Amino acid sequence: MLLIVPGVLKQDELRLARAWLAEAPFVDGKLSAGAAARRVKQNEERDRSAGDLERLDRLVMGGLTRHPMYRNGALPLHAASPLYSRYRPGMAYGDHLDDPIMGAGSVLYRSDVAVTVFLSAPEEYDGGELVIQLVSGEQQVKGAAGNAALYPASTIHRVSPVTRGERLVAVTWVQSLVRDAARRELLYGLNLAREKLLAGAPEAEETAQVNAAYLNLIRMWSDI
Repeated sequence: MLLIVPGVLKQDELRLARAWLAEAPFVDGKLSAGAAARRVKQNEERDRSAGDLERLDRLVMGGLTRHPMYRNGALPLHAASPLYSRYRPGMAYGDHLDDPIMGAGSVLYRSDVAVTVFLSAPEEYDGGELVIQLVSGEQQVKGAAGNAALYPASTIHRVSPVTRGERLVAVTWVQSLVRDAARRELLYGLNLAREKLLAGAPEAEETAQVNAAYLNLIRMWSDI
C-alpha cells in the first residue's frame, strides 16, 4: 500500500526545516548505505555526527506522529531518526531494498514501513521521482512540499536522476505493530469504515461489530 499523507509540515515549518538544512554540513550518502545499496546510491545526507539535529528531528517527527493518516497507515511501534537527503543534478538512487534490520548496538528495529517527507516543492527540480515497485505496478511519486509518502520497506524502489534544481527530503523507517503489509492495508481500510460509522452512527449495532473486529484484529496481529 502506498499512502500519500498531506500536510505533514506546514509552510512555516518547511521554511524552518529548510533554513536549518541550508546551514548544515552534508556528507556522501553512501556512508549510511548497506553494501548492495552503496553501489547505486548517489546523494548527500545531513551529517548526523555534526550534532544539532534535535530541533529538526522534533519538527519532522512531530508532524508525522500528529497526523492520523500516518498513525493509522503505519501503526508505528518504533521510528528511526530521519535521514535528510539532498539530490543535485546528476544524483540518483538506483533500484534497491532497504535493510530489514536497522539501528546499532542494543537499539535495533525492523524496517516495515518507509516514509519520505518532501521538503522541496516539485517545481523546484526536474526528475527525482520516487519510483516504487508495488504489486499493482510501478508508482511514481513527486510529492508537494510538506507531504509524505508511506510504503512497505520490503518493496524495490528508486529515485530517478535529478536533472535540474535540488531535491530535499527527510526519510525515516518504522517498525510497525503489524509486521505484514497486506494486514496493515486491510486494517487501514477497515479503520476508515470504522471511523465513518463511529461519527455517523455511533449507536448502531454494525458500528459496534466493525469496531470490535478492528480492535480484535489489532490484538490478534500485533507483535507485542
